[in-house]
Amino acid sequence: MKKDNRESIIVRTSIIGIAANIFLSIFKAVVGFITNSIAIIMDSVNNLSDVLSSVITIVGTKLASRPADKKHPFGHGRAEYLTALVIAVIILYAGFTACIESVKKIIHPVTPDYNTSSLIIICVAVLVKIFLGLYVKSSGKKVNSDSLIASGQDALMDSIISASTILAAAVFLIWHISLEAWLGVLISFAIVKAGIEVLRETISKILGERIDSHLSKEIKKTIVSCDKEILGAYDLVLNNYGPDIHVGSAHIEVPDTWSADKIDSMSRKISNEVYVKHGVAMSAIGIYSVNTKENSAAQIRDRVSKIVMEHKEILQMHGFFVDEKTKQMRFDIIVSFDSLSMKEMFNHVVQDVRDAFPDYDVQVQFDVDISD
Repeated sequence: MKKDNRESIIVRTSIIGIAANIFLSIFKAVVGFITNSIAIIMDSVNNLSDVLSSVITIVGTKLASRPADKKHPFGHGRAEYLTALVIAVIILYAGFTACIESVKKIIHPVTPDYNTSSLIIICVAVLVKIFLGLYVKSSGKKVNSDSLIASGQDALMDSIISASTILAAAVFLIWHISLEAWLGVLISFAIVKAGIEVLRETISKILGERIDSHLSKEIKKTIVSCDKEILGAYDLVLNNYGPDIHVGSAHIEVPDTWSADKIDSMSRKISNEVYVKHGVAMSAIGIYSVNTKENSAAQIRDRVSKIVMEHKEILQMHGFFVDEKTKQMRFDIIVSFDSLSMKEMFNHVVQDVRDAFPDYDVQVQFDVDISD
């Protein structure tokens, strides 16, 4: 999807959300004050926080769409993550505020006064929130916007909150038991929970998450398909600079007979294919050479592979090359994060190989499980 089109969809969806939430907030506030319902008033405050979240989403999208410059050569896409942090703080503030006000009403209760029109308004609000939530969430998935997806999910949760106020009204009208303040506390807990989830997910993205398994496998599949002599693709690294903005690198195994010209040509072809099919800019294609000349190289590789892979904490061995004349051997191994001590496991495996091949200079690269 083109960048400009993605931005316009996010802005349009956010504006619709702003209009709908302002409308709902005003009507809920009026109903809440008329009926002395703290739960409805807190629900109105929640709608106002949604308005502010949508405004910040628009601002973040505009900032993220700014072109790359000398100081920020990879663009400003990560600004969306920073605005998501602000949204999380706003949600948390709204939740804590709602909790404080509700506790005050528990200590100093006020009897609600419901009427038919107020209940009808809340029922309409529930339906509006359901449709708004489904629309915003669908738009978010379409353009891969975490902010919109979170807003849509939040709207669907709001519909449940609004429905609970109707339930509280029914309990009061039937049994004359006021649950308003207690329901306000529950609503505040739900708001705080939503804020914590947004905060946790956003911080996780800023720290750097594991590459999506499907995307990783598809990129490696594309790389290998570029030439029948490419024996494998490994060490795929994707650096995220905002939603749908990735810069990557990878290694490929190729015969040791390839010339520099062929390697250069193939690297360019791979970069082009990956960008066209997956929208990922490959900054580097590293090379692992595979023995084709020494007859015993394959046998040595099999022996080494057996020694290495008998350790269950080792997930993969790749990039193997042996020079029997200089007695040098090199390869990479991927150590699982499940290992109690990754470094100790690595040293143990390397020592096992050196013990089996005492005449060789064994050079092993320590890799971690960064992509599927």
